[in-house]
Amino acid sequence: MTILIADDDHDDRLFMEQALRQNGFSQTIQFVEDGEELMEYLRHEGRFLDQNVPWPNLLILDLNMPRKNGFQALEEIKDDPKLRRLPVVVMTTSSADEDVVKTYNLGVNSFVTKPFNFSRLVEMVGALKTYWMDTVKLP
Repeated sequence: MTILIADDDHDDRLFMEQALRQNGFSQTIQFVEDGEELMEYLRHEGRFLDQNVPWPNLLILDLNMPRKNGFQALEEIKDDPKLRRLPVVVMTTSSADEDVVKTYNLGVNSFVTKPFNFSRLVEMVGALKTYWMDTVKLP
């Protein structure tokens, strides 16, 4: 089981990893810092060309990233027949209705707003882990 987290904020990546570990996730966690790097990872291009990077079972995607934002990356993922089955959870600071609607129109599997409190993040990540890792059957 591999989770890929696309988020440009170093602290958010660290908190996500800690929250996953506190919820008993001991498998692989991979990080990319923006949408361009995300697409390179998924397509084994750029700095990932000669690396044996694990295929993610779940992508946690921030919307507000440099170079290529989460909306653009999500659209590319869902338009690509080789990538479209990858489950994507948007986790962002936004709670704007237009962002929720836009991401679901693009094919996101879930949309959650990042909590501002670490203990709440641990709870939310626990719920995500239970659902995505223990409850549903992934492709």
